[in-house]
Amino acid sequence: MLEIDILAPLRFFYGLASRDLPVTFVPPEALPERDRHLLAHSQDMTSRLADFHGSGLILDAQASTRMGDYLVRCSVLRRKDTHAPVEFGAIGIDLGCFADEPRLRVLEARIPLGGLLQHYSIPFTSHPRGYFQIVIDHRLEDLLQGEPGQILYGRCNELRQPDGRVIAEVAEILPR
Repeated sequence: MLEIDILAPLRFFYGLASRDLPVTFVPPEALPERDRHLLAHSQDMTSRLADFHGSGLILDAQASTRMGDYLVRCSVLRRKDTHAPVEFGAIGIDLGCFADEPRLRVLEARIPLGGLLQHYSIPFTSHPRGYFQIVIDHRLEDLLQGEPGQILYGRCNELRQPDGRVIAEVAEILPR
């Protein structure tokens, strides 16, 4: 049986160094309270983070590649008001799940996927697949305004259509 790698989008970001990702999976109850509130739920992260921070969010795309109808992108979600980072996300998106207009907006990489799903009233469900802690390196340190060796927390999540088709697989990491 083929084993699914729920960290695949994050491995894209790390590239050749991905074999040694400094990730340890943890149960949700092991997450610090703030991180558990923001990660251990079945909502999309965009609306959860916007509510928590009291600000709209903007997408700051860092890298992307497209393979046919599959887009892999690494981004930082930032507060609209201060531009402070609120999440790093590595996401794989099945573009075949979208009509022309929303697909174009996904490819423009200006609005977070959760915001587009809400805006276009695209039905979806959120399915967290695992929670983890990660020791950040210089790449995440710069993107999330962290410190070398700092431990941050994240989750692996799937967004699915009502029929079960996977819209997106995402690894989401919160700054301190």
